[in-house]
Amino acid sequence: MGLPGFLHFHFAKELTHENSITWTSSCLRMDSFNNSGFRPLLLTGFPGLEASHPQISVLFCVLYLIAFVGNSLILVVIWKEQSLHEPMYFFLSMLAASDLGLCATTLPTLLKLFWLNARQIPFDSCLVQMFFIHVFSLMESGILLTMAFDRYIAISSPLHYTTILTNATIVKIGFGLMLRATAVILPGPFLIKRLKFCKANVLSHSYCLHPDIIKLSCSDHRINSIYGLIIILITFGLDSVLILLSYLRILITVLGIASHKEQLKAFNTCVSHICAVLLVYIPMLGVSIIHRFGKHVPPVVHIIMGYVYLLVPPVLNPIVYCIKTREIRTCIFRLCQKK
Repeated sequence: MGLPGFLHFHFAKELTHENSITWTSSCLRMDSFNNSGFRPLLLTGFPGLEASHPQISVLFCVLYLIAFVGNSLILVVIWKEQSLHEPMYFFLSMLAASDLGLCATTLPTLLKLFWLNARQIPFDSCLVQMFFIHVFSLMESGILLTMAFDRYIAISSPLHYTTILTNATIVKIGFGLMLRATAVILPGPFLIKRLKFCKANVLSHSYCLHPDIIKLSCSDHRINSIYGLIIILITFGLDSVLILLSYLRILITVLGIASHKEQLKAFNTCVSHICAVLLVYIPMLGVSIIHRFGKHVPPVVHIIMGYVYLLVPPVLNPIVYCIKTREIRTCIFRLCQKK
């Protein structure tokens, strides 16, 4: 090999070596970016139906409009009508406020996805949305438990009802529920931040949930999974058991009433709350069953069940309470007549 050939070979070898170093450093930078910089995540609507997203969004807009108008109406009616300034209706206003918070948290990303096909969401923004979705969901569960306790006190100790559930007590309960939800969800984003994320960055829904995010991790996320399971057991699990026990006590108390008419009257005061409990816990149970055992179920079923769990309670709660609670219905008609 002549000198030019040797120089050409040596130069090509050095160039290849430099390219290899550059490629390796680029990969290291990319790996570091994935592990500490956190790539933006991609939201998912209805795969394969992207062309129909604008039409599908009309249905979501109608549902969100019903939720916003219905829950806002309940808040306004309870605030304006002095006759509704009772513990039962204060707790109902808390439920309406949590439903409004849940809708306000998920609406922006959903509309951005279905109207503009903007799937990308910054990682930190996704964590913030996840935090508020779970906080409002836990508050809703806690409020339903408090409403069950309210009905038990009203039926079993009607003479002491207003002395037990004073305005100060109701305010403390509200702050307690908010503090509980915040305290148990707050570690979630920090635990997620310690995970490593590689190539996978596509979420299953148009909003961010804790199980959905940790599923994308390429590192060991058992601590996150255990944390999520513990949160479910000590909040939703415990709340549902206590709600069931409250209604068993209510049932025993009501059956001890001699008058059949009084029994029906007592049961009627619980119907709206029982419907609200079912509207929250049945979709939640359905989502859990499909998530655990529905591995062969089409992805669209998972997506639809996710939206059912998210939207059914905020949409139907105000409708149920307006239909089944005569006092609220009467006050709404009165306000409409004034206007």
